[in-house]
Amino acid sequence: MDSKSVEDMIEASSGVHFSGFHMDALEMRNTEVGQLTTSAAEEMCRQPFVIGVAGGAASGKTTVCDMIIQQLHDQRVVLVNQDSFYHDLTEEELTRVHEYNFDHPDAFDTEQLLCAMEKLRHGQAVDIPNYDFKSYKNVFPARRVNPSDVIILEGILIFHDPRIRELMNMKIFVDTDADVRLARRIRRDIVEKGRDIATVLDQYSKFVKPAFDDFILPTKKYADIIIPRGGDNHVAIDLIVQHIRTKLGQHDMCKIYPNLYVIQSTFQIRGMHTLIRDSQTTKHDFVFYADRLIRLVVEHGLGHLPFTEKQVTTPTGSVYTGVDFCKRLCGVSVIRSGESMENALRACCKGIKIGKILIHREGDNGQQLIYEKLPQDISDRHVLLLDPILGTGNSAVQAISLLISKGVPESNIIFLNLISAPQGVHVVCKRFPRIKIVTSEIETGLNEDFRVIPGMGEFGDRYFGTDDDDQPVLAPKSRDTKSSTD
Repeated sequence: MDSKSVEDMIEASSGVHFSGFHMDALEMRNTEVGQLTTSAAEEMCRQPFVIGVAGGAASGKTTVCDMIIQQLHDQRVVLVNQDSFYHDLTEEELTRVHEYNFDHPDAFDTEQLLCAMEKLRHGQAVDIPNYDFKSYKNVFPARRVNPSDVIILEGILIFHDPRIRELMNMKIFVDTDADVRLARRIRRDIVEKGRDIATVLDQYSKFVKPAFDDFILPTKKYADIIIPRGGDNHVAIDLIVQHIRTKLGQHDMCKIYPNLYVIQSTFQIRGMHTLIRDSQTTKHDFVFYADRLIRLVVEHGLGHLPFTEKQVTTPTGSVYTGVDFCKRLCGVSVIRSGESMENALRACCKGIKIGKILIHREGDNGQQLIYEKLPQDISDRHVLLLDPILGTGNSAVQAISLLISKGVPESNIIFLNLISAPQGVHVVCKRFPRIKIVTSEIETGLNEDFRVIPGMGEFGDRYFGTDDDDQPVLAPKSRDTKSSTD
């Protein structure tokens, strides 16, 4: 994709109202950029984390699910059982119920299960059937399930249909000894389903064991994680919960773009964002808290640089094995907002070289290069590109393209900013998949004037004190100032 196609994308969106991360009316002219519109990206990133838990009957699947839910107590988690989606038995089948194979894939209403899961994944509440194992029919009332952060789908054959497997972010197979499963099934079916032991054993030999060998066990190969001993394996469940927390802790956009890094939010960070976003915050406080946030972003960005192992001797005479910082490094600020980040970079990297790029927003729709002064050996260095606001992504694309034209490998560029609009992240990550973007927060999106929302106004004016004190600190409709959008 060339720079002209980015311009076309922005031109195509003129007059369209951006509501959050939604661009229903946007007609993309360039097919490469249009592969993922913002509405499609929104759909992807807002979907819940779906966990499938399969295994033989009475293997301990429900116990595993309950333990996961208990450890994820601070998350919204719902459990959907495949057993709820059995077909109602016909009158003829009811007369021969002991000959009915409840462990066969055809016993389940897979289409209804798929419909329910799709609705949950798209943020819609659903009514889950309430199957009665004594009457072998769905009974009233159905169970209302609301959309959640985590959906656990549990059942003996949830890995059998590839359409259901594709819905899952994590697939777990609970592997328990056959004798243990049989003993549990006898106890469960007698107590919960009102069956006698002879019936349970007859069903096990005729249906349960053959179905396990023919349909359930072969799906074990699709599992990402296999848990021996089921709920007794506390170590495995702890590791699974830790992995789920890691995934949930990532910002939604990070799940789409692995080269995007959002620093972990804390109350301190949220508090500083609250202050610098407040239109009533004084210049002194704005600069103070913006500098604190910038320092955090710079430190996080430096953590993505390569390192070499180094051993030193401590004052106690002991040997400490650590790492040596990357030596070949420079910064490049996008004038003028990017210059606000230079002090933090110098405070972290003594004597670092810093180049400058000026990109004008008029005449070429944000892509006209006016001035550049870069280190002569920049092609041999890792580059920290500084710009506090990533909006449309136009100026970022121009700046990164300039660095690459100077011989800087794409993978050697780390783009640092305070806030990023999803549209800009998409444009930059799509065009340059090997650069790294480090930011402190992802914004809601852009408004009809391509201003970041909720945003923080004209960053450069507020930081350097050049805004009009008689005017409220809001994003103006004119497009002659680069800093608020890119």
